[in-house]
Amino acid sequence: MKKKYRKIFFMISIILFISSFSLLSQEKIILTLEKSIQLAIKQNPYYLAVQKKVERAKAQLAEARSNFFPKITFNAIHTLKEKLFEIEMPSFIPGMPSRRVTIDFTKDYQFTLNFTQPLFTSGKLYYSYNQAKYNLELTKEIERQARQQVIFEVKRAFFGCLLAREFVKVSREAVELAEKHLTTVKNLYEVGMASQFDLLRAEVRLANLKPQLIKAKNNYESALLGLKTILGIDINTPIELKGKLEYEPFEIDLEQCMEIALENRPELIQLNYQEKIGEQMLKLAKVYNFPTLSIVGNYNIWGNELSLDKDKWQNYYNINLVLSIPIFSGFLTSAKIGQSKAFLKEIKLNKKALIENIKLEVRQAILKIKEAKETLESQEKNVEQAMESVRIAELNYSEGLATSLDVSSAQVALTQAKTNYTQALFDYAVALAQIEKAIGYDLSKIVERRIK
Repeated sequence: MKKKYRKIFFMISIILFISSFSLLSQEKIILTLEKSIQLAIKQNPYYLAVQKKVERAKAQLAEARSNFFPKITFNAIHTLKEKLFEIEMPSFIPGMPSRRVTIDFTKDYQFTLNFTQPLFTSGKLYYSYNQAKYNLELTKEIERQARQQVIFEVKRAFFGCLLAREFVKVSREAVELAEKHLTTVKNLYEVGMASQFDLLRAEVRLANLKPQLIKAKNNYESALLGLKTILGIDINTPIELKGKLEYEPFEIDLEQCMEIALENRPELIQLNYQEKIGEQMLKLAKVYNFPTLSIVGNYNIWGNELSLDKDKWQNYYNINLVLSIPIFSGFLTSAKIGQSKAFLKEIKLNKKALIENIKLEVRQAILKIKEAKETLESQEKNVEQAMESVRIAELNYSEGLATSLDVSSAQVALTQAKTNYTQALFDYAVALAQIEKAIGYDLSKIVERRIK
């Protein structure tokens, strides 16, 4: 019996250990905006994939650099089966028939060391290396663009969660106001100071507000799921947001933003590097049929037995200066030159179009900031007035100087004012994030530039 109890105790201990480990793994994560950005940079799959492109570009540069160095290869050959060469030897004695002689021109074991060192390639290796170098810089700009995009997506998702949370708060406050008004109407109805119609209206209003609160809560949970996905957090992990939507005045100068955008947008810098790559492609195409000069050498050891006896091995070596001159390549050179020139023209046209799109994006982002500012200024005062209107309407209703409809209307106006103000805070925060993305630059650094 004691043995049986020990087994039961052991199983319970294991279950408790697993349960405690599961609880620890599901510990709530407190997220600020800064921490969210840090997590996304470390865990977002899209951004991590782009980082691997940078590693691949570095490896391609190392590959291009290796072409300048000598290539040494070692070959070992063991002949398993061969057919020997036979020749017919005439007889040196008159009247005697000729005879066939077998000659072995090969050895069963052969070891070869080959060496190749390019001396002059008409610039082919140099231009290929430059292409790989510019491709690495291009890939770094792609990584910077992906980083900015991830940061923008995190900010938009984080602010979206704060917005959804505020909408839950606004909906809950609306329900509480409706419940408070319903209590007032019930009290007045019991003493004959309110009609049954007022009571029904108050009950219907409260019933209509509750689904809105449920919907707001679901929207908040959905927004949290979206944020978890961007941050690379398991959707079952509980999180709590720390922060709120606030208005921080920031002066935006259009000309300065345009200047910064044209200097720092990664997409524009990418096209600059693509243009440099195209120039190297054109140079490489022009020297495609030019001669190359290299040193080629090999050292051979062969023998019929695999032995350490050096007398059973023969060796020889040769060192050659090899000049290679392409004579005809089927008009390949002209085709490559045509491709390179077309590529360069394409890049220039894309750059022109991108510059105009960047200017448009900057202007639109600034307009959104101004729109959000104006909305905030108007709605901030509107919320105060709506709150005062609700207070007066409830007081007048309790004294018989206003109707239940007046109270309901005032409450609806307050809810709408709070909703508009919260939405304006969100629009302003996202607009600031959008202008950062549009100019490819941190807004906090713009202040530092102005000071300098």
